[in-house]
Amino acid sequence: MKLCTSSPRALNPLRRHLLLALAVAGVAGAPLLAHAADDYPSKPIRLVVPYPPGGATDVIGRVIAQKLSAALNQQVVVDNRAGATGNIGAAAVATAAPDGYTLLMGALTSHAINATLFAKTVSYDLEKSFTPVGIVGSVPLVFVVNPTVKAQNLTELIALAKKQPGSLTFASSGSGSPQHLAGEMFKKMAGIDMLHVPYKGSGPAMTDLVGGQVLSMIETAPAAQGFIASGKLRALAVASKDRVSTMPDVPTAAEAGLKGFEVSSMFGILAPAGTPKAVVDKLTSEMKKALSTQDAKDALLQQGVIANYAAPPEAATAIKTEVAKWAKVITDANVKAD
Repeated sequence: MKLCTSSPRALNPLRRHLLLALAVAGVAGAPLLAHAADDYPSKPIRLVVPYPPGGATDVIGRVIAQKLSAALNQQVVVDNRAGATGNIGAAAVATAAPDGYTLLMGALTSHAINATLFAKTVSYDLEKSFTPVGIVGSVPLVFVVNPTVKAQNLTELIALAKKQPGSLTFASSGSGSPQHLAGEMFKKMAGIDMLHVPYKGSGPAMTDLVGGQVLSMIETAPAAQGFIASGKLRALAVASKDRVSTMPDVPTAAEAGLKGFEVSSMFGILAPAGTPKAVVDKLTSEMKKALSTQDAKDALLQQGVIANYAAPPEAATAIKTEVAKWAKVITDANVKAD
């Protein structure tokens, strides 16, 4: 037998041909990838909002979609994929083709909470399944009390809670919500005990807070500021690093005596992991330009969002910090999902 297919010498030519073919394919493929990135986007982009229409994430997503559509000269279509506290839409993006044509308008604080609260059921990893395009902005939270509460500032509220442990109530939009966990974080940092009263949404919670059925809440500034302006609620402090322009007379938590207490709902755009860097860079560049315009800042501020763009590396760090922060709060307070 002159030819033996198991012989290493006989296989060498085949290997050489195979390696040569792979090398040629690689060299030919590189320009194709680069060309694809240069042409991006060549078709409409789908921006998945993992919540129903009308909510904060949806409104923010539509502002961003409009700005990116104009900047990219290609339509950015909002696709509402609600369900499972945002996990259905997020999972759909995590498993989408990493080509830049499917993006997530993420409520990053809520997704960071879900990473621990729904650890057994979430099918994606917030830190590994996505490539950050950037942070869009944040919605600050504010301490509010019913006017019958005998506390004019945060220090007095803490003192009152210490005198009446477990009797002061604080509302939230639901167990495991950012409002709930902000309250648990407040209790831990202030060394107090308050009774949590969960509701199915911020609307019912605010109604009962105004009516006096519950006494306090840490709510998003947009949802609370109308009641504050009318005198139906009293603002004690904002939970952001800086004062909020729409409520300039309300001090920060740090100014009110609770240093280190910073809570806001953070929003950003994520792409599936593995999306080409050139595509992410183009999205990032255009998003940064759009968010730097006064028009975009004003449009977001009307929804209570403070535009504060952060590039992919900073966004990745912020997400990691959020996941770790809320994991600790959830564990320390033994919070369970509804």
